[in-house]
Amino acid sequence: MLSKKAKYAIKTILFLQDHPELVPISAKAIADREHIPYKFLENILRDLKSHQLVKSIRGAEGGYALAKDPSQISIAQVMRAMDGPIALIPCISERFYESCAECEDEETCRIRRLFSEVRTEMVEILERPITTLAQEAKK
Repeated sequence: MLSKKAKYAIKTILFLQDHPELVPISAKAIADREHIPYKFLENILRDLKSHQLVKSIRGAEGGYALAKDPSQISIAQVMRAMDGPIALIPCISERFYESCAECEDEETCRIRRLFSEVRTEMVEILERPITTLAQEAKK
């Protein structure tokens, strides 16, 4: 399940991508427009900034903006920045692999094969640039 933190981070990234005319924009304004608790959003923005997905601009007219072109940001990057692995079970994660304690043989494990296929399909979609995903979501 997608965590609230990841969901709000995605909403924030999509908001910044969809409203370049408002950038830079304050965390308070983003929180108000996207109905995200302000204190929670501050933590999310700090994490997004540390993963170089957003940048902060100081000053009276400062706020937040995307750190790179939206075509270079994927939902998968945002999810990993917030929650770590995307894989539903640890033995199929490419970046955070862990073997399953109860599994005797990964090669013949039917659950691993099933969720490996699910992960492959899901990550293929999530790795698309947010610009593509935002357009698809508007259809």
